[in-house]
Amino acid sequence: MIVLVKGEKIELEKGSTLKTLSEKLKLTMPHQGVAATINGDQKDFSVGLNDGDNVEFFDFESDLGKEVFWHTSAHVLAQAILRLYPKAQPTIGPPIEKGFYYDFANLEISEDDFKKIEKEIKKIISENHKTERSVFASKKEALEAFKDSPYKCELINGFDENGEFSAYKQGEFFDLCRGPHLFNIGKIKAFKLMKTSGAYWRGDSDREMLTRIYGISFPDKEDLKKYLHQLEEAKKRDHRLLGNKLDLFSFHEEAPGMPFIHPKGSILWNQLVSFWRKLHRDCNYEEILTPQLVSKSLWETSGHWDHYKENMYLSSIEEKEFALKPMNCPGCMLYFKSKSHSYRQFPLRIAEFGHVHRHELSGSLNGLFRVRSFHQDDAHIFMTPSQIKEEILGVLELADRCYSLFGLKYVLELSTRPEKSKTIGSDEEWEVATAGLKDALDEWGAPYTINEGDGAFYGPKIDIHILDSLERSWQCGTIQLDMSLPQKFDLHFTDHDGEMKRPVMIHRAIFGSIERFLGIIIEHFAGKFPLWINPRPVRILNVADRHLSYAKEVQRSIEKAGIICEIDSSNESVSKKVRTAQLLQINYMLTIGDKEMENKSINVRTRNNIVHGELTLEKFLATIETEYNTQSLHSMMEDTKEQ
Repeated sequence: MIVLVKGEKIELEKGSTLKTLSEKLKLTMPHQGVAATINGDQKDFSVGLNDGDNVEFFDFESDLGKEVFWHTSAHVLAQAILRLYPKAQPTIGPPIEKGFYYDFANLEISEDDFKKIEKEIKKIISENHKTERSVFASKKEALEAFKDSPYKCELINGFDENGEFSAYKQGEFFDLCRGPHLFNIGKIKAFKLMKTSGAYWRGDSDREMLTRIYGISFPDKEDLKKYLHQLEEAKKRDHRLLGNKLDLFSFHEEAPGMPFIHPKGSILWNQLVSFWRKLHRDCNYEEILTPQLVSKSLWETSGHWDHYKENMYLSSIEEKEFALKPMNCPGCMLYFKSKSHSYRQFPLRIAEFGHVHRHELSGSLNGLFRVRSFHQDDAHIFMTPSQIKEEILGVLELADRCYSLFGLKYVLELSTRPEKSKTIGSDEEWEVATAGLKDALDEWGAPYTINEGDGAFYGPKIDIHILDSLERSWQCGTIQLDMSLPQKFDLHFTDHDGEMKRPVMIHRAIFGSIERFLGIIIEHFAGKFPLWINPRPVRILNVADRHLSYAKEVQRSIEKAGIICEIDSSNESVSKKVRTAQLLQINYMLTIGDKEMENKSINVRTRNNIVHGELTLEKFLATIETEYNTQSLHSMMEDTKEQ
C-alpha cells in the first residue's frame, strides 16, 4: 500500500493507521505528529489508511496542532474535575487562541483550588490514556448515552438529525465531541490552570451561570515557562497601565470605548501620522477626507445597511436617516465617481486617514485594542488587471518600510476564494485576482502561508501579521482585492481602446487603526519610545533656581533643532528628578549646576542610567539630531558609550 506525504511515496502494510505512519516517519516527540489530515480531512491517528491517500502531519506549532492539543487538554481538565467534584456537570470545553476553557454547572471553586486540581491532572496525564472515538448510530442513541446531562442533551437536540454524533473516551471519562484528539494524552508534558470566571450557558444572560476554568498546556515544560514569563512581561507592558502612567490617553464613562488622547499622547499620535503622510507622499498617494455622517442611501448601495446596520450609529436629520461611517470605503467610491477617469491615470492611489465609529459590545472593549471610535489608515488603489502584481509589490514595500522602522517583524498570509456560492465575481476574475496576489508574494520572496477559502466574499486578500518584541502576533495590515464595491457603485474608466471598463480595486491598510497600532507600539517598546516619537525626549534638570536661566538657553537650542525639551524646575533633589524622568522613559536627562553653567556645558544621562558626564551642548546636539532625523530605533548615546 502506498500513501503520499508531502508528495513523497511511503510504502505501508495493508491495514496501517495514521499512528503506524507517524511512527514510521519517527514523529514520536511530544510536539510532533499532534494532528493529521487524510485527503484534506482531519482524522484521529487510529484511522486506517487506504492506497493512494494524501496525508499531512501537523506539529504543535501549527494552528491545527494547537487546536487538537488544547481540545484534548480541555477533556483532561474535565476528567480531573469529575474525579474531584462528582456532582459537577461538564458543558462545553473548546480550544481558544491561547489554551482552552471548560464550563461546568454545579461547581463552585476558586483559584485556591487550582493546586489540588492540577495535582489530579498530573496524575491523569501519567496514566497516559489512549483516546477512543465512538460514533452513535442516531440522535436517539446519543441522547440515551448522555441522558444524565441536560446540557449535552440540549446540544445534541440542536444538531442536524442527519449529522454525525460522536464522543471521546479517555479512561473513565466520556464526553460528547466531534474531535479529533491526541492519540494519547501522555504527549501533554506541561499543564497550567490560569483563572476561573462566571459564564452564562450558551452566552445567554437569561440562562444559568456556569463556572468557567481557563487553562494552557504544552508538549514541553520549557514552553510553559516561556509562556508564563511572556505573560509577566505582557503585564508590565500593558498599554492601559502605561497609557495612564505616561499620561498618554484615558477613557471615560461618558464616551465608552472612545479614547481621549492627552497632550503627550497627541505628540506621539502626530508623529505617527506625519510619518504615515510622508511615507504615502513618497509612494505617490493622494489624500482625501470624506464626511463622517452619510445618508442611508450610501450604506444601502454599499450593502452595509442590510449586513452591518447593528454595528452602526444612526441618526435622523430632517426626517432622513443617516449613519456615522464604520469604514471609509464607500466615501472613496463617491470620490472616484465625482469625475471621469482614464487608464492613463492608473494606478490611482487614494489614501484617507478617516475617523470611523463601530458599535462594539461593551464586554469586548479592550483599551486601544478594541474601541468604538478610531482612525483607519485606508487606501484604495484603482488599476487595470495587468497592474495588480506591481501594485501589490508596492504595498508590500510600503508595509515593510513602516514596520521595519518600529523594529516589528511580520509574516504574510494569502487567503483564497471561499465556497463559490458565497462569493461574487466570475471564475476568471478570481483566478486573475488570486494569481496577481500570489505572483507578487512569490516575487517578494518572503515566506507566506496560504489560508484556503478564507478570503472575503468580494476577493482574495493578503493579511500581514506583525510580531512585537514578545513575539506576539497582531493582524494589522491587509491587502484586499475587491470586485464588489466597483460593481455596486458602477465604477468605470476609459481604457486604451476607448471602451468603458470596470477598474480593479485594492483596499489596503498598514496601521489598521492608529489607536490599535499605538497600543501595540506602547507594549512593543514598553513605553521606552525611540527619540523621534517620544513625547518626552529630553528633560533638563536644574540643580537650583539660579541655574534656571541657563537651562532655558539650553532648552531653546534643543527646540530650535526641532526636538521637544522640558525643564524640571521643581524643588526636588536631582536624584529624585532623575528617578522621575526615568520612570517617564525620557531618553536623555541633562543636569545643569554651577559647573555646567560656568562652562556652558551639560551633564548627560540616559534613561538606562548610562552617564556620559559633562559634554558640550554642540556635541550632544550633533548626536541626538542625527538620532532624531534618521528615526533610529536605538539611543546613539548608548550604542557609542564604552561600557
